[in-house]
Amino acid sequence: MRTFLSAVLIAVMTLLVPASAVAYWADRELGDADRYTAAMSPLATNPAVQQVVVTQVARALSGQIDAGPFQGGVETLLGEALRSFSGTAAYRNAWDAANRAAHVAFLQALTTGDGNAVTLDLAPVVEQVRAELVAEEVPFADRIPVTHVSVTVMEYDNLGALRKGFRMLQIAGVWLPVLTLLLALTAIAVAVNRRRAVAATGLGLAFGAVLLGIAVSVCRRLTLDDLPADVDRAAAGAVYDALTAFLRTTTWVVLAVGLVVALIAWVTGRGRRTP
Repeated sequence: MRTFLSAVLIAVMTLLVPASAVAYWADRELGDADRYTAAMSPLATNPAVQQVVVTQVARALSGQIDAGPFQGGVETLLGEALRSFSGTAAYRNAWDAANRAAHVAFLQALTTGDGNAVTLDLAPVVEQVRAELVAEEVPFADRIPVTHVSVTVMEYDNLGALRKGFRMLQIAGVWLPVLTLLLALTAIAVAVNRRRAVAATGLGLAFGAVLLGIAVSVCRRLTLDDLPADVDRAAAGAVYDALTAFLRTTTWVVLAVGLVVALIAWVTGRGRRTP
């Protein structure tokens, strides 16, 4: 009976490993402005994301500048200026500021907000670009309005359906990892052969990590497939990868810990049987 109970607890623990990781990620990674900004910060140098920013901002601003007969070259000029600016530290600082401001909207979109899109307001980027161009005396730069330019980084037809799940994950973010750990310790404590229970627990952790990795990969494909045709797939994929980097790291860490625990238990058992 104790062996059966231990096996059941290990099986439940295995299934809770990916759920615990996702719950913690939703609550402590996506829910924290500093960690969210840190996760998105590397995208400032991502070519696909930079291209989306350059194209969208140049298109939006050129339409607001009256350059008379030179109107046709305004968007090209802005595009070149933005591409040059996107490699500077000032751009990266503006990008971080934009993402920090977007965090509130991001959480609203996934909790109580309306609509089916997660957008990024690039006003800090526009302000920095305008200041740089004016300082360099670029023609018509002083006519660039510091306006709100929203870039859609994620959009779904059924984002509303994800809100309930995200809220549940936030609630479970604290106690679900604790429950998983308690199940592992209880499974070992009630087992008749505790060494074997430790080995089984280690393998359970490793298998749970594999399930987490598969889930992250499958959700990435489904997320990108669900995007509207006008959303850049490469940029959206980069955003997804940045936001789920914690989960991928957790996958490898838990996998390694589980295998090491199982290996130690196995080696210890062989050592005891050796004359």
